[in-house]
Amino acid sequence: MTRSYLPGILAMAAIVVASNILVQFLFGQWLTWGAFTYPIAFLVTDVTNRVYGTGPARRVVLAGFVVGVICSLIGTQIMGEFGPLVTLRIAVASGLAFLTAQLLDVSIFAALRNGAWWRAPLASTLIGASVDTALFFSIAFSGALVWLEPSNDVSWAGEMLPILGTGPVAPLWVSLAVADWGVKVGLALLALIPFRLIVARLTRAKATAN
Repeated sequence: MTRSYLPGILAMAAIVVASNILVQFLFGQWLTWGAFTYPIAFLVTDVTNRVYGTGPARRVVLAGFVVGVICSLIGTQIMGEFGPLVTLRIAVASGLAFLTAQLLDVSIFAALRNGAWWRAPLASTLIGASVDTALFFSIAFSGALVWLEPSNDVSWAGEMLPILGTGPVAPLWVSLAVADWGVKVGLALLALIPFRLIVARLTRAKATAN
């Protein structure tokens, strides 16, 4: 059975590695390229959940978490212009956000499994992605959590600016979070198309194999 969803594990690992690399490169003023690859993790989780079930979906998530931890450990050893590419706060925020959001996604999907085909993947991804964004950006950059890593200066993220350059004034990290969340929402809607197609193909393949 493990061999059946091994592609899901490999896909999740590839997404986590790619996102950890692409997060180093800016896209515009508020995003990084990693913002466009990471949300695909929810698609992988949901496809696995629909075709193989909750247990395999959780295993795929755990595989992604382990790969993420390894990436974070490697990142702490690579020095960039302003210090290590991955700080303790970033590592904790990334790992906790990923694991919490993905496991929440699995649970919500399971609860809505018997509804309309689009309801489970859409609701689970939107809720999971929202929790992911809130946890990551608040843990990584909020001034209230500076005690997590006092030596890591994230004061730049607390600069008060209009949200996305036009909204009410808030810390810079709030704009980063809103932009990231917006990408996740957009991709959650677009992902319904490949979700439908991939699930149909894997379901047929699974039925043929049996």
